[in-house]
Amino acid sequence: MVATPLFWANIIVFFASGLWGAVSDRFGRRWAIIIPCTIGIFISPIYLLTSDPVWIVTGFILQAFFAGGKDSQNPSYLSERFPTEVRATAAGFVYHQGAIWGGFVAPIIAYFAVDQQMGFAMPMLIGTASCLAILILAVFLGPETKGMELSPDIEVLKAAEVP
Repeated sequence: MVATPLFWANIIVFFASGLWGAVSDRFGRRWAIIIPCTIGIFISPIYLLTSDPVWIVTGFILQAFFAGGKDSQNPSYLSERFPTEVRATAAGFVYHQGAIWGGFVAPIIAYFAVDQQMGFAMPMLIGTASCLAILILAVFLGPETKGMELSPDIEVLKAAEVP
């Protein structure tokens, strides 16, 4: 019951990443993040508030297509946000901050599910919808990076002259 939806969700994310990458090339990075996140907010209750296994699996795979596929924008969007001199360090730092804070998700959801007797679905729904909404707002307020030229703003070292 668990392995099959995870398998198909990962296959779907692989193909969805290509689709959202094409959307970002045509309409911009911001919209390629905002559109799937918005749809993901509306998909979350479909599979998290039901007990029907068909709806759970279908909603989970749809969520992978939208909210999972938007992650294909991370490398380009983060790289285009920083100048060349600090690009690798800054993008890596930001990306890994997400991984660090994301590590708190499972214990927090488990706390609300078990200690507060909410079950797992409601904390997952609140966490998914609120975090997608925060991402939508952050990307909307940030700059569009599509077409940004990746060149240094400052010269750190002057090249030695060759005689």
